[in-house]
This record gives sequence, structure tokens and C-alpha cells, in this order.
Amino acid sequence: MKIKEINTYFVRPRWGFVEIITDQGLSGWGEAVLEGHEGTVLACVHEMEDYLIGADPAHIEDIWTVLYRAGFYRGGGVMMSAISGIDQALWDIKGKYFNAPVHELMGGSCRNKMRVYSWIGGDRPTDVGAAAREKMEAGFTAVKMNATEELQFIDSYDKIDAVLERVDAIRLSCGKDFGIAIDFHGRVHRPMAKILAKKLEAYDPMFIEEPVLCEHMELFKEIADCCNIPIATGERIYTRWGYRDFFEKRAIDVIQPDICLCGGLTEAKKICDMSHAYDCAAQIHVCGSPISKAAALQIEAAIPNFIIHEHHQRALSPAMRETCLYDYQPVNGKYKVPDLPGLGQELTPETIKKCEIVTVTTRLPYMG
Repeated sequence: MKIKEINTYFVRPRWGFVEIITDQGLSGWGEAVLEGHEGTVLACVHEMEDYLIGADPAHIEDIWTVLYRAGFYRGGGVMMSAISGIDQALWDIKGKYFNAPVHELMGGSCRNKMRVYSWIGGDRPTDVGAAAREKMEAGFTAVKMNATEELQFIDSYDKIDAVLERVDAIRLSCGKDFGIAIDFHGRVHRPMAKILAKKLEAYDPMFIEEPVLCEHMELFKEIADCCNIPIATGERIYTRWGYRDFFEKRAIDVIQPDICLCGGLTEAKKICDMSHAYDCAAQIHVCGSPISKAAALQIEAAIPNFIIHEHHQRALSPAMRETCLYDYQPVNGKYKVPDLPGLGQELTPETIKKCEIVTVTTRLPYMG
């Protein structure tokens, strides 16, 4: 079996897709997206096309290694997103070839259902107590909220109090056993992050996420030493090498690789296995289309240190639910493990007709 054709599609406002077609008629789908740079990422996919055409799609590990190591420059958001989309499509083909879901090819499922948390309150939540209660009544046992708007290096304690009031509203509304994840989104600098983390201890959060930006790796350990709350990060970290120092310095408790950015299913599985050796939990970052959600469910089914699946509010929009053939949604706060071959998801013909086709007319060979 050989790769015959590679197509890329852009779906507004922000999704990029890779379709790989083989000479045996099998096709695979992947999602390659870096917000604000979709055209650049899909152009990067086509820059790798000369190497991919004629390659055996079953040789996923070898293809990944060549795409990552063959060039002089490695890593970064654009290249890793392009590799991620290609890698997902290759696993989709392999699953379809063997008529098995991807998690079966990665050792089989560790569970039948997966716990889910739901996002609440949008980007700057207000009435989070009522929103969390609504999710609890729908069967969810945990939610995630943004912690705060951007804070200055030293800022007003009124803003700290506002965060605590919102978390307190959830705790009062949903009880002491309800899971609360709090996402700082890297909006807080070290001085205020330490204060906020310490004060949040009283509410027993499930975890705090990105208390500072991940390029400040050494600060994660400092913040961890200030509080007794699990610390999560990872959506902006690429490859296992990007995670290595976090593990070795015992700086985080929950990893959150994004399958569209970290290097695809191949690399996400390695990152999760690596985290297990350091006694870290894993939760895939999911903020994309139904393609990446299906890919995330495949990985999460196959890893023993999975804790919870991220269910973003975008997954509920009608436009998003109509993008692909299958509408995977949680029931009573849990997802079933997908059982369709491959990723178990692909774009609808109607979506493909509406896509903007991305092409690169002039390019240098990828292998120089």
C-alpha cells in the first residue's frame, strides 16, 4: 500500500484538515491546526508532500521520525501541527486497514467509559454557580472554568477575591465532592499566581491549569511548592522533549498534550507513557473539531493514567456537530470508548464541498 494523494481543507473559522489517500482506496483524516496560522500549517503539510507520496502509510513511526528529524530545524507550532495532522491520518488508515479502532492497535482499551468535565461560563465567567449546577444535573461530575482575566505582575486583591467568589459559588452550588478545574491560561505572573494558588487550596480544586506560561518551566515547581493542588499544563508544549524537564523537576501532576500540536497520536502516546513513569496523570487537551476529539478518545482509552476528558463548549455548537459524520457526545457525564475502525470520524461530503482547498504551487523538496 502506498500514499497516492494528500489533500488539505480549511473550514472557517479555524479548522484545518488533512486527507491522505492510498493506492488501495483507503483514506485517512487528521486535524492540523494552530489558531491564527491555519494556512501556514496546511502549506507546511504540502511542503512534506514530496516525501510522503509513494511512502507506505503503515510505516507510521518511520514517517514521523523522518518528518521530524530530516530537516535542519525541528519543532515549533507550525511544523508540529503539520506532523500531527499527517500522523492522525496515517493511524486512521491503519485502523481502517485492520478494521479496528486505533486504541486496539495501541494495546487495547483500559476502560469502557471515560469521565468527562464540561467547560462553563465562557472566557470570563460570571454566573458560574448556576452553570455548574446545570452541568451537574446533566450528569457531569466536574467542570472547568477560566480563573481570571489578565493580571498585572502585582495586581489588586479585588481580582483575587473575585476568583475565589466564583469558585466558592460552584462549591456551594454543587457540593464538596464535585470536581472543579481552574484554568489560569497563563494570564497570571508568578507573584500573583503564588498568592492565588495558595488561596484556592480552601476549595479543593481538581487541578489548576497553566498557572503561568509554560515557557517559565522553572516557576511551576515554585508554585507547586506554594500549594497542595495538582498542577496541570501541556497544550502549548510540543513533543516528549518539551515535557522532559517538567517531569524531571517534578513540576506538574497532570499533562495535557494536544494531539493537533504535540506530534499526533504517535507522540501523544509516548508523552503519556513517559508521564506514567513519573507518576503523572494524563488528560488530552481537546479544543478542536470532532476529528481531534475522536483522536483524543482513542488515546485516552489506551492509557492507564487517564483521568478525565475535556468537553469544550464548542463541541455543542450546531455548526461543529454537523461538520463530521458522527456526533460523539457524553451521556451522563461519560463518553463510551469509540469502536469504529480508525479514528472513527471523518468530514461529511457537505463539509468538504464548503471547504477552502489549500494548495502550494511552488515548493522546495522537503528532503534537502
